[in-house]
Amino acid sequence: MLTRRSFLASTAVATVASPLLAADKTFPSGRYFDMHTHLGQTWNSTQVLTAEVLLRWMDANDIAQAVVLPLINPEASSYPLTSNFVLSETKPFRDRLIPFCSIDPRTSYRGGHKGLVEMLNLYIEAGAKGFGEHKPGISFDDPRNMAIFAACGEVGLPVLFHLDNQRNIDVPGLPGLEKVLKANPDTTFIGHGPGWWGSISGDATQADLGGYPKGKTVAGGAIDRLMENYPNIYGELSAGSGANSISRDLEFGREFLIRRQDRVMFGTDFLSPGQAVPQFDLFEKQLELPADVQAKVFRDNARRLLGLS
Repeated sequence: MLTRRSFLASTAVATVASPLLAADKTFPSGRYFDMHTHLGQTWNSTQVLTAEVLLRWMDANDIAQAVVLPLINPEASSYPLTSNFVLSETKPFRDRLIPFCSIDPRTSYRGGHKGLVEMLNLYIEAGAKGFGEHKPGISFDDPRNMAIFAACGEVGLPVLFHLDNQRNIDVPGLPGLEKVLKANPDTTFIGHGPGWWGSISGDATQADLGGYPKGKTVAGGAIDRLMENYPNIYGELSAGSGANSISRDLEFGREFLIRRQDRVMFGTDFLSPGQAVPQFDLFEKQLELPADVQAKVFRDNARRLLGLS
């Protein structure tokens, strides 16, 4: 098996298939299920990530399976990564790479709600297990978003959203998200991004919703309140925002993960060879979670939510 250090030194040029990539008829082994990765070239400053290189990185980091997310909103990335691209790239490796789909809420389509449902069903037939990364530059409770969320609820696709001061815009306390949760009780939502994870603290400001706030976490944050009142909201711990939400105050972060152990999932937002991933250091060196909590957060919650177990 590759070590993480040797992997990072070699993956920029490694593209040749290996036995590690062969499909296995048994359920994949591994400590983690990664709720958030991307393929292709995401930003004009990052390298292309192929499915083969992603799988090598997963093997080096004890990751059994990973969700692969398209990015189609113009605010989401430098280059569009379409649903069809994700479905095609993951098709040979569906035991390990789990594709999601996406539709920009500003897309022109016909047939209203029925038309959206038909579009989503085509993606489901092709293998999509969820919707996202949903990252449009509009308010979270915009009517166009509401139409997307209602359609996802009807077809049973969980929505993984990014929230900050540019995408799915909201204000401290997340009243827009709460409106969405109330209006769509049959739709499961998975929170991600600075605006979501900044809201772990009860003193979150508008600036915090667009960055990585530091300092002690104050009890009474919007995340705890929403999770207490709405069974259809989850969170995934990817990117700097997810890691920062726990590492900024390790005592509070540990208590939060134990308290919300059924509603939080591991993720990295891995999108380019050689990328630093703070989640491994956080969970392997800084936190000591009970074994049953680790099992839920690291792997089991995601599989249950996506109907894979």
